[in-house]
Amino acid sequence: MKAVQIVNPSEMQVVELEKPVVGAGEVLVKIKYVGFCGSDLNTYLGRNPMVKLPVIPGHEVGAVIEEIGVDVPAGFEKGMNVTLNPYTNCGKCASCRNGRVNACEHNETLGVQRNGVMCEYAVLPWTKIIPAGKISPRDCALIEPMSVGFHAVARGQVTDNEYVMVIGCGMIGVGAIVRAALRGATVIAVDLDDEKLSLAKRIGASYVINSKTENVHERMQALTGGFGADVVIEAVGSPATYIMAVDEVGFTGRVVCIGYAKSEVAFQTKYFVQKELDIRGSRNALPADFRAVINYLENGNCPIEELITRIAKPDTALEAMKEWERNPGKVFRILVEF
Repeated sequence: MKAVQIVNPSEMQVVELEKPVVGAGEVLVKIKYVGFCGSDLNTYLGRNPMVKLPVIPGHEVGAVIEEIGVDVPAGFEKGMNVTLNPYTNCGKCASCRNGRVNACEHNETLGVQRNGVMCEYAVLPWTKIIPAGKISPRDCALIEPMSVGFHAVARGQVTDNEYVMVIGCGMIGVGAIVRAALRGATVIAVDLDDEKLSLAKRIGASYVINSKTENVHERMQALTGGFGADVVIEAVGSPATYIMAVDEVGFTGRVVCIGYAKSEVAFQTKYFVQKELDIRGSRNALPADFRAVINYLENGNCPIEELITRIAKPDTALEAMKEWERNPGKVFRILVEF
């Protein structure tokens, strides 16, 4: 079978691998579409310290069940459209003991700490197969990244009488905007790109701020009556946006951090104390977040076509990755079709 492999920084190729064989308690899926994640881009650029090269990327998946092994419970059928839960959990660490398996200390995400599924076929335990109802295999590839944004809103305990500032309107930020709006919050979306901000308004943001051309602090103060945001969700991962999050959250507010800053961040820590902030990390997603995204997509209110920037084939995956490298702020999701 064909697979896309990142061999070295800036070096990607198509390789031939043996088709996997299904075993007991496992499901064989035919991969239809796989999205390139930000972690895949960092791997390609040589900036992902968690990856050992060479690696097959990919964990944002739309697939169809091809074969079901013995000892798989009822509920899975050949031909069913599915996505995958790409995380592992050990069941023994503090996170697993507390029921937060998404943050397992020993997690291995597909395409990061282990080979991913940017290939024609994959075998996984049935517990990692998520039926996707009427959602097409192409659109299934959007479920996992959106679920990460949904999870951040859950971590922020967002309610309907709050102002929620979402910094970054990429795929994960889109998920956070949608989920916060579904909960009835007043969402303020911040980005550098007017096209992304326009989309943010159409999916639920009440207000948008272009941080390149506008004074973010003045706009936030005006929009919130001088109180600042009740919840800030950081979905970029840069020192500037981390500092912005702490600056713009109101007193006794919550800051939820999704993005990984690639360099050290210098905070005025007095704000942590003066504002008595809750600063929370948000990692991956839980099964409930996947189900919530599936419900949202099934309702037909998502402008899916605008979230898919390009569909590539395995032999044009390198070209697509180079496009993302050149225009990181203009890309939502690039999918590879098998």
